[in-house]
Amino acid sequence: MIDLTITEALEKLKSGDISATELTRAHLERIEKYGPELNCYITLTPERALSDAAAADARYAAGNPLPLDGIPIGMKDLFATRGIRTTAASHMLENFVPQYESTVSQKFIDAGTVLLGKTNLDEFAMGTFSKTSYFGAPVNPWQLERKLTAGGSSGGTTSAVASGLAMGGTGTDTGGSIRFPASITGLVGMKPTYGLCSRWGCVAFASSLDTPGPVARTVDDAALLLSAMAGHDPKDSTSADAGFHAHTPLEPILGDGKKLRVGVIKEFANVEISPDMKRIFDARIADLKSLGAEIVEVSIPNILDALAVYYVVAPAEASSNLARYDGMRYGLRVDGTDLIDTYKKTRAAGFGTEVQRRILIGTAVLSSESYDVYFMQAARVRRLIADAFDRAFEQCDLIVCPSGAGTALPLDSDLTPLEYYALDLFTVAMNLAGIPACSVPAGLATNGLPLGMQTVGRKFDDMRVMQLAKHIEQFAGVDNRPTKIMGK
Repeated sequence: MIDLTITEALEKLKSGDISATELTRAHLERIEKYGPELNCYITLTPERALSDAAAADARYAAGNPLPLDGIPIGMKDLFATRGIRTTAASHMLENFVPQYESTVSQKFIDAGTVLLGKTNLDEFAMGTFSKTSYFGAPVNPWQLERKLTAGGSSGGTTSAVASGLAMGGTGTDTGGSIRFPASITGLVGMKPTYGLCSRWGCVAFASSLDTPGPVARTVDDAALLLSAMAGHDPKDSTSADAGFHAHTPLEPILGDGKKLRVGVIKEFANVEISPDMKRIFDARIADLKSLGAEIVEVSIPNILDALAVYYVVAPAEASSNLARYDGMRYGLRVDGTDLIDTYKKTRAAGFGTEVQRRILIGTAVLSSESYDVYFMQAARVRRLIADAFDRAFEQCDLIVCPSGAGTALPLDSDLTPLEYYALDLFTVAMNLAGIPACSVPAGLATNGLPLGMQTVGRKFDDMRVMQLAKHIEQFAGVDNRPTKIMGK
């Protein structure tokens, strides 16, 4: 049962071949066996999972199942879950139990999913390897003995899904935090159009960039999860009133005479990537051409500045959002000699090094001396990047590019903060522009590890983005069954 995709499991649940309780127990047993080694969950909810499964079985028996009834998932521990600890992987919120449900997690409840637990992540979603988590880093199940990164910030979700400790899961993508970990764990990671999925009840990092999205083993599965997540939310002022529903299996967008202009970004041509990534990218481009796609070179002139823009805008918004953690209302409190001393001691103890670094950077760029020089200039370049994407989509229908430069690195890699930040080079521009992008397994490197490619589209063109991703998925044929990956 562990190797079933969500699509396959739903067919078996509807036919009565398996029950939701059996499916859930299989995943709980696997979590018990491999969870400690992978460290992909912060909080497990086995009693809730079995209760959810029993309710799903009752609906199947009555003939009125919900869209995702009985599917066991992991919920990134950034989404508030009523009565269940929600930590954001931080000491600051280590014991925080919300009395409300995030919109995204409520939508999954309404769709009938089974909650296995809250998955690990970088503290407040700030990082690339999930190493900044107060609870330790999750481990990539590919070549487990090497202790490779599962990526960040949604590394706990990708580790869980790739290892069969969940059938799918949620992530948030602020600068690539769904797509990069998905690419190095052989999964599909979808960053929807900004506003398609509500941020209400999701612990905020950078409000104009944070984008909830799904992680799954196949594009069809990701589309099913996105259908459950998407929808207008009056509680979120940035939520878009744009209907979205994926009709799965996704229809081909190429072949049988269908024409499509697929763009490749000129400015990425001279960016250093691994020989394996170049080989696989070129092979998938040739595959798309064989189906009738016209490959068009497009220019996004400021795309190589996106990294600098992101690391001004995101810390600035983080500095503002994280000001609320002061020890006064909820979360950690370390008493000082007076109010200011309590603030200082609470925030010094509650936030890890990377979070403190980004708060300091953000506070600095928002200061009166730096605001025009750094923040406003970054905002101007952000607009140039978004406008350049608009112009590029006048020349092509969709864009493809690598998800990252290479395969997963060891967790103990000795990288500087700037080297970690540079790993986001291929992903941050899409967040700055608010456009949809999907990372899909594109092939295996010579060392046997997976590599991902992105498909990118106009705002609210999420369906077509996934349709093109499905073609790449079919050509690549990466076997990402959990028992294949782990050999057990």
